[in-house]
Amino acid sequence: MEPTREQALGIYRMMHLIRRFEERVAECFAGGEIPGFIHLSVGQEAVPAAVCALLREDDLVAATHRGHGQCLAKGADPRRMMAELFGRATGYCRGRGGSMHLCHLPRGFVGTNGVVGANLPIAVGTALAAQIRGSGQVTVGFFGDGAANTGAAHEALNLASVWDLPLVFVCENNLYAEFTPQAVHTKATAIAERAAAYKMAGVTVDGNDAVAVFAAAADALDRARHGAGPTLVEALTYRYRGHHEGDPMAYRTKEEVESWRQRDPIPRFQGWLLGKGFLSEADDQRLVAEVQSEVDAATEFARQGPWPAPEATLEDVYA
Repeated sequence: MEPTREQALGIYRMMHLIRRFEERVAECFAGGEIPGFIHLSVGQEAVPAAVCALLREDDLVAATHRGHGQCLAKGADPRRMMAELFGRATGYCRGRGGSMHLCHLPRGFVGTNGVVGANLPIAVGTALAAQIRGSGQVTVGFFGDGAANTGAAHEALNLASVWDLPLVFVCENNLYAEFTPQAVHTKATAIAERAAAYKMAGVTVDGNDAVAVFAAAADALDRARHGAGPTLVEALTYRYRGHHEGDPMAYRTKEEVESWRQRDPIPRFQGWLLGKGFLSEADDQRLVAEVQSEVDAATEFARQGPWPAPEATLEDVYA
């Protein structure tokens, strides 16, 4: 299944928005405007953009600690996202969640999660709730190759299969668990092979090919929505930046990074769009300029937002 022209252009725009947003976050973090730790997904844009293009507004996404792109792709406002990263009261969590605890429930974004693999049992819970209510909602649980080796991930996969839940597991396999290559921490070459152990469908796709991700996600979401149970989709991709901002990346070579840059998902999808006649050079330039303006506006919105009042620390505290 290939995306329609409208879907394809939406995916392409979202990929650019995620890339520009993440690059701006890197700049602002380096400039001391954003506190805490930041984990960016530059290079992985095709996966959330293509998967979330197929979701309904009321479908749910349980994201990772590297989840800015997943949040944007689910329809969050870049301005309020940026404000949250800046710690401002105008952010989605009023400046309290930051990068790793970012949430926007009205658009079905259950949240980013600072604990590796901990979002997957949450995804099982939201999928179970949808099944009980008969709402027709599907949950997508994103995770990485490192999270694949956590107990929480195995428990989530098992329960989702046992209960035939409307859930799609999407492994963004960027080949590194923090600083450790996949070959060191996992003997099996394909994480999707594990699906067989849980009697669920599993597939490995090129995560830098937006069309391939779209097709795999479409099949998985169709199964989930029609009662055929969960699917494990493994998308092979790569992050260009470190595990976190400030990571010197001494664990990989410049040649490796450059080889993956040759497979950058954005120009690859641009070429596909141009070849299909879905995009012209002029339209492409306009789209890129619009996205840049949107990110500029989001940054200014964040900078102008007020800090949370000191007394706000007493709100929403339960003990």
